[in-house]
Amino acid sequence: MEELVRVYSSKRNLTDGIQRPMPALDHFHAIVRNALIKDGWTITDDPLTLPVGRRTLAIDLGAERSLIGAERDKQRIAVEIKTFGGASPVADLQQALGQFVMYKSILSQAEPGRKLYLAVAEEVRDSIFSEEVGLLALREYIDRIFYFSVAREEIVEWKP
Repeated sequence: MEELVRVYSSKRNLTDGIQRPMPALDHFHAIVRNALIKDGWTITDDPLTLPVGRRTLAIDLGAERSLIGAERDKQRIAVEIKTFGGASPVADLQQALGQFVMYKSILSQAEPGRKLYLAVAEEVRDSIFSEEVGLLALREYIDRIFYFSVAREEIVEWKP
């Protein structure tokens, strides 16, 4: 069976020059991209690639916007989008948490001025992130998250 992956012909591994397939787009990728644009963000990277030794990791989106009244100062974010569409919400949370912690650590070294956000649908906020296991992950590890409306393609809540 043929596996579907997203391939960037212009992206090459920075250490060996070999072209490699990038991960497939998340189910909500276009929705989050549109929601960020509606919220005043400019998409700067799709995906945001980060070299780490011999590897290159890809965070779903990079974006920036000017701070109000300060045209030269830019607020820069990286966005990891998670669908939470697997058989187990806890397994989905474990995967999201692992990626978030890893990406946050790498981003703090590679681009310290850019803040990482996890993006999930508001239905996920009202389910696993309203349960004790989700609240614990938010308290201990996921310090930046935003929730979006799938139907309206807009961001409904930023934390913080």
